[in-house]
Amino acid sequence: MLYFENDYCEGAHPAILQKLIDTNMEKVSGYGTDPYCASAQEKIRTACACPEADVRFISGGTQTNSIVIASMLNRWEGVLAAATGHVAGHEAGAIEYTGHKVIGLPCKEGKISADTVRDWCATFYADGNHDHMVFPGMVYISHPTEYGTLYTKAELEALSAVCHEYKMPLFVDGARLGYALVSEGTDVTLPDLARLADVFYIGGTKVGALCGEAVVFPHGAPAHFLTMVKQQGALLAKGRLLGIQFDVLFTDDLYTSISKNAIVTANILKRALADKGYRFFMDSPTNQIFVILSNQQLAELEGKAKFGFWEKYDDSHTVVRIATSWATQMEEIMQLIELL
Repeated sequence: MLYFENDYCEGAHPAILQKLIDTNMEKVSGYGTDPYCASAQEKIRTACACPEADVRFISGGTQTNSIVIASMLNRWEGVLAAATGHVAGHEAGAIEYTGHKVIGLPCKEGKISADTVRDWCATFYADGNHDHMVFPGMVYISHPTEYGTLYTKAELEALSAVCHEYKMPLFVDGARLGYALVSEGTDVTLPDLARLADVFYIGGTKVGALCGEAVVFPHGAPAHFLTMVKQQGALLAKGRLLGIQFDVLFTDDLYTSISKNAIVTANILKRALADKGYRFFMDSPTNQIFVILSNQQLAELEGKAKFGFWEKYDDSHTVVRIATSWATQMEEIMQLIELL
């Protein structure tokens, strides 16, 4: 069976596993106060060119999204997001469970624009009944988006400006951020995110770590953030497990170097699929490939290759997602090309 269902099928990069073994019997303090977390935090600040940033480690992506949003919103506020955004569709109502509504906005290929946000906010405040409604309190985007598409620096600057105009923080979900940073043609860097976002996170779960995300608050974390993390069950007593992983990922540029493998393998696969006449649902420059397959093709692939179901295309076709990762082997790509 060839597994291309997601980008977290594998465990962790060998360098991380080795470091966990080498430090296994060391005794350090808990809850992220250990030397490895401190070292990782300093390396991330340096990579972001943001020496004053507050860096926190959280166990997973859904936990990160729900805790960050809940910690930064007032009880009467909701979060603006693309209607296709992860928090809107694939987190089992985790945001709403904290008491905050996800307000879906129109989007194009997974991206929302500054004009859309501005128009929505202007319409909201022009309504004389807005005191009876959920207020816009934050803008959430992911980079890459759910469709593997990328924001440009100009688009992020425009979103940041409209957020400041309406006094809303801009939150960037970076679960797959490594793949965005190394994609061909991108002009967005970690220092850009630290300059333009009020909070973002560097995904580890999907980019070489066993688990964990590094949340970066360029201007400081909300009050009692650690308590919020603990309240929602995402604070590891053995915080070293996250610190060690990010310390390794941000040593000798490992995070970006392993991310490139996902892009290289995805590009080879995309070219081969195009040559074979396969249709793409949309063009994604990152590690997610959206292909339209006939239901007959899917039936023939059953038991041979595992893809992610995306959506029904029509009565006889389905859109599937093929995802490469930091660990995808070229041999697997060649086998999949031959199979298809």
